[in-house]
Amino acid sequence: MFTRILIANRGEVAVRVLRACRRMGITAVVAYSEADRESRAVQLADEAICVGPADSGRSYLAAASILSAAIVSGCDAIHPGYGFLSEDDTFAEMTRAHGLTFIGPPPEVLERFASKAGTRQVLGAHGLPTIPGSDGMLRDDEHGLAEAARIGYPVLIKPSAGGGGRGMRMVRSARELQQALTVCRSEARAAFGDDSLYLEKWLDETRHVEVQVIVDRYGNGVHVGERDCSVQRRHQKLVEEAPTPALDVARRAELAELAVRAVVAAGYENLGTLEFLVDTSGDFYFIEINCRIQVEHPVTEMLSGLDLVVEQIRIAAGEPLGYTQADIGLRGHAIEFRINAEDVELDFRPQAGRVDEYLAPGGPGVRMDSHLFAGYEVPPYYDSLLGKLIIWGPDRQTAIERARVALDELVVTGLKTNVPFHRALLGDQAFLDGRFTTNALDRMGSAAFLAASAARPAS
Repeated sequence: MFTRILIANRGEVAVRVLRACRRMGITAVVAYSEADRESRAVQLADEAICVGPADSGRSYLAAASILSAAIVSGCDAIHPGYGFLSEDDTFAEMTRAHGLTFIGPPPEVLERFASKAGTRQVLGAHGLPTIPGSDGMLRDDEHGLAEAARIGYPVLIKPSAGGGGRGMRMVRSARELQQALTVCRSEARAAFGDDSLYLEKWLDETRHVEVQVIVDRYGNGVHVGERDCSVQRRHQKLVEEAPTPALDVARRAELAELAVRAVVAAGYENLGTLEFLVDTSGDFYFIEINCRIQVEHPVTEMLSGLDLVVEQIRIAAGEPLGYTQADIGLRGHAIEFRINAEDVELDFRPQAGRVDEYLAPGGPGVRMDSHLFAGYEVPPYYDSLLGKLIIWGPDRQTAIERARVALDELVVTGLKTNVPFHRALLGDQAFLDGRFTTNALDRMGSAAFLAASAARPAS
């Protein structure tokens, strides 16, 4: 097992990984940018080392600086968290070349699954149904127009690298496609350093469901159920829950079993999340795999009792899985609310500034993963995630009732957050009935959604 791990990330995920290290008796060294010098992760770290200025390209994305920090501080492994370098096969190879372990899939696995279009073909060959799409990457605009005509409009433009909705556009005509391709390439290049794009057929009124898998280097794999991530705004997830209301028990089991069987056959290793779209008929289609820990992993932890970050570290260290599918039990219902520094009344505009007061909620089934504290200065340089409120209940209705209380208890003052949106969601009938779809919020518009919520009588 490792003795010292460099945590090459920031915010709540850095604190989350640090806690897993503490549980395992591993020294946690936190790499931080100058903007994060006073962060909670730095305060809690056994050791901390500055890797560059606020600009993430010169700190958290600077592979040489991260590697130097790990070597200088005597670490034997690097945990990349999510985002930044977490799925970078070149960085994983550099880490291994310097005698360190990358905590995640090994570089050859990351390289195999780096292309979303290529991954669809690989896992489709191992039994996963896929959405009709382009034949590989788009070579140029002419190729894109020809492929869109073959697939049939509307189509979704997707970047081969990265995630989080950046570089994605739905288009309904050839004219829209020509305009959007240039924009999407630019966004993808800026966000991921890779402007490769491909197309998928656009499906209306879908649900977004993902399966958590764990596979060791010896070919043993399990799934830890699925999560529903249908509450989204512009392809950005806002709320996740498990189990999904979109599928019955039999279909959920079929989805999860197909997913783990396919990734084991394809030679996957470590933690991974396979993402699917579910249509109105209950048919599901594979869209991509995330080769890292997910923001929403606590939902699965609440149902299973597993510490998924600990599992990541164990598998990366070469330990066998040590359990079978029959040993994994999923109990109750869990919902995660992403708490972001955003002004929902101004189209979810990101916020920065000082947190004057912070008080996390409590009670049965309530968990708050956050790096906040009173006096913390939220920097303007990174994403707006302040933390995650995770609620568990023996059933969905109980989880929703507990969530209402917890959201009312949560105190964050000094800057705006998206808590008003979450409160509104818990009064929305489509969500309460388990019918919320991925495009519902964008179709209605954030302002109209909030106005409708304000007009509802208090319950």
